[in-house]
Amino acid sequence: MDIIESNIDAASKEYKENFKNYAGFVKDLKEKIATASKGGGDEKIKLHKSRKKMLARERIDALLDPDTPFMEFNSLAAYGMYKDKSPCAGMVTGIGIVHGREVVIVANDATVTGGTYYPMTVKKHLRAQEIAMENNLPCIYLVDSGGAFLPMQDEVFPDREHFGRIFYNQAMMSSMGIPQISAVMGSCTAGGAYVPAMSDESIIVKGTGTIFLGGPPLVKAATGEEVTAEDLGGADVHCRKSGVSDHYAHDDTEAIHMARNIAENFNRPEKTQLEVREPEEPQYDVKEIYGIISKDPRKPFDIKEIIARVVDGSKFHEFKELYGQTLVCGFARIMGYPVGILANNGVLFSESALKGTHFIEMCCQRKIPLVFLQNITGFMIGKKYESGGIAKDGAKMVSAVATAQVPKFTVIIAGSFGAGNYGMCGRAYGPRQLWMWPNARISVMGGQQAAGVLLTVKKDQLWRKGIE
Repeated sequence: MDIIESNIDAASKEYKENFKNYAGFVKDLKEKIATASKGGGDEKIKLHKSRKKMLARERIDALLDPDTPFMEFNSLAAYGMYKDKSPCAGMVTGIGIVHGREVVIVANDATVTGGTYYPMTVKKHLRAQEIAMENNLPCIYLVDSGGAFLPMQDEVFPDREHFGRIFYNQAMMSSMGIPQISAVMGSCTAGGAYVPAMSDESIIVKGTGTIFLGGPPLVKAATGEEVTAEDLGGADVHCRKSGVSDHYAHDDTEAIHMARNIAENFNRPEKTQLEVREPEEPQYDVKEIYGIISKDPRKPFDIKEIIARVVDGSKFHEFKELYGQTLVCGFARIMGYPVGILANNGVLFSESALKGTHFIEMCCQRKIPLVFLQNITGFMIGKKYESGGIAKDGAKMVSAVATAQVPKFTVIIAGSFGAGNYGMCGRAYGPRQLWMWPNARISVMGGQQAAGVLLTVKKDQLWRKGIE
């Protein structure tokens, strides 16, 4: 493959202005993530540690192989919601490496309203399970939760994609042969008790871990019986009597050690049909992307400059280079894995859509994963293009994206507007992962266009009423 030749002038005024603008976006994003990562705040953290419990992120760090990455999901889930009482949606999820194998980790953060499930917490938990199922990855649950957040139970409990779906997913994962481990290091109450009960193996910590369908207050209200949490559903009960839990730990550290021992015996060989090569660093500095993304979102930039700073060795074999040039398609490698890239270089015309359709079908035939780099205002509109069949040609691309039977990954690097979001594999089209860069925006149309449309509609309404 040929190396993409870069034409960026890092000394130009435009580049420096772009760089400064984008660095501001990155700084703001990092600050928001850092705030969310603190969980329930200093007082709640102090209380949590006084119970000799590790924090959710400390548990994850101890679980992972040393010096290996953790790819966190949805780190800003519930941001600005619930009066900011549920940072990170009270849960940390992501993919990490345990004994050399990728696993999905779901860890409740008990410093956030006792680890209870808000609507976004449920959504985040379900999304982690979905990723585990799509990618055939083992799942490790680090449980420390009081169950559903009762003041919002109408938004957490009754519907299809609510709390009960967690256990449905666990059953489905088990039927697919996907290993699941639970380490109960705090409360595991009501329906949440099914998380360890439906796992392949479960661990419970003496003194802090409890599993019960109804806690002491409910038991007293329902039966009049007074019982402590430990006597009702502690480690001794579930390891020595009920058999609900398989392993008895004296503290969080031992529970994490046991979870690692279990993961060591998954006996799951690597599965890939892809020809994987040794990864290469791009020829150009990745951070130069800051200066490439235009400060003015209406001003275009060359998408090949982005590709050159993402793919291995900056090498790219372009497909149909001279046809439908507002959509760049081609083959490359990312971290040694072959990928087919579709990247926007302007609005989508019929030619662009037909080219994208052809390329997607070819990647499916070769079983090559697809990566979509979105910076799209939509499909071209107007009398000429409507009569030329832009709706029909766009539909072909949308259908190809929807039915592609290879892994799909989407990165929204700037704008994602209208039907362009569909044609470039937006969330509704099942990408296994979707990332948004800090400058990215999604909407039906831009603000100015929306204002113009609404103004025209209002004028038409007034005209029909005889008002000018």
